Amino acid sequence: MKGHLFNRRRFIKESSKAAAGIVLLPSLANHTQARTPPPRIRFSVIGINHAHIYGMTETIIKGGGELVSVYAKEPELIATFLKKYPQAKPARTSKEILRDPSVQLVLSGSIPADRAPLGIEVMQHGKDFLVDKPGVTTLEQMAEVRRVQKETRRSYTIFIERLESRTIPKAGALIKAGAIGKVIQTIGLGPHRMNPKNRPPWFFDKKYFGGIITDLGSHQFDQFIYFTGSTQVEIVSAQSGNLNHPQYPALEDFGDVMLKGDKGTGYLRVDWFSPDGLKSFGDSRLTILGTEGYIELRKTTDLSGRPGGDHLFLVNREENRYIDCSKEPLQFSELFINDIINRTETAITQEEVFLAAELGVRAQAEAKEIKLLTV
Repeated sequence: MKGHLFNRRRFIKESSKAAAGIVLLPSLANHTQARTPPPRIRFSVIGINHAHIYGMTETIIKGGGELVSVYAKEPELIATFLKKYPQAKPARTSKEILRDPSVQLVLSGSIPADRAPLGIEVMQHGKDFLVDKPGVTTLEQMAEVRRVQKETRRSYTIFIERLESRTIPKAGALIKAGAIGKVIQTIGLGPHRMNPKNRPPWFFDKKYFGGIITDLGSHQFDQFIYFTGSTQVEIVSAQSGNLNHPQYPALEDFGDVMLKGDKGTGYLRVDWFSPDGLKSFGDSRLTILGTEGYIELRKTTDLSGRPGGDHLFLVNREENRYIDCSKEPLQFSELFINDIINRTETAITQEEVFLAAELGVRAQAEAKEIKLLTV
């Protein structure tokens, strides 16, 4: 990445810390316990700047992927990655991976602003791309990614919460069975804990992470599309700002958006204000309102005291029920690899991926800056 604005030694140190203490969805913790199937595809990793890449790698291995090689600019990050995945061959350049005809899929957890340019290169080399969220950070990137994907017919998939959640498929099945009638609104809340001492410097600069709505809102935009079935969506209002971190002037710590789709309405709020007393990185919640009831997903924690995450609450005309989703099966990894082999879209469709990403960058671009008066 050209023009580093941060101290490289500090960046490497903090990224390595993050890799040692990965925080992703609760369900990913079980991946290493599962029996690994025989490899069905070969994949490589380019860019390990965000620790989410470890969970992504576990997911693809779990589904039948063989990890072939890895490349990153930072040798210390490579060393940390190879301690966990010694089977990966360290590549000298990203081109070495892109030119390897045996590699079918490339994963990336690079700096967010660098992800779309890399994904374009990956697709132009005839490979599929699985990238951490946010997969794009600007409208210009979005347009170019769409163009190249259409031209190459390669998959450009953004790894978002729905793909590794146990509660969302269960909610979808209940809704399909008519448990809450027709869905008319989703309310998605995505609070996160900041942990500033463990964050790399690019985390604090909007031009590298794309803005809080683009970044953290990725999950909520996708879930709005998934549960309402909307294919045409209007940004009714959007706002974002830095409300309580003046020491990081290029950071955003709060954002919210109102949506109007052709099949439902939505609201989402994202922030960096999860208190230290919470036992998870954030109390991630989704409320799905139907004409005959509602469902609430408590994905990471239940404040009433139930352990772990993956909690679902259903209220309708007949019942008020709690459902523990912690044993629900995860299907993304197997479906995704099937899609790569068969050139299908059963795990998630390309248009769903692109619509959610586009809503994020559009809402961010349209967001009014919030400035609160200080006493």
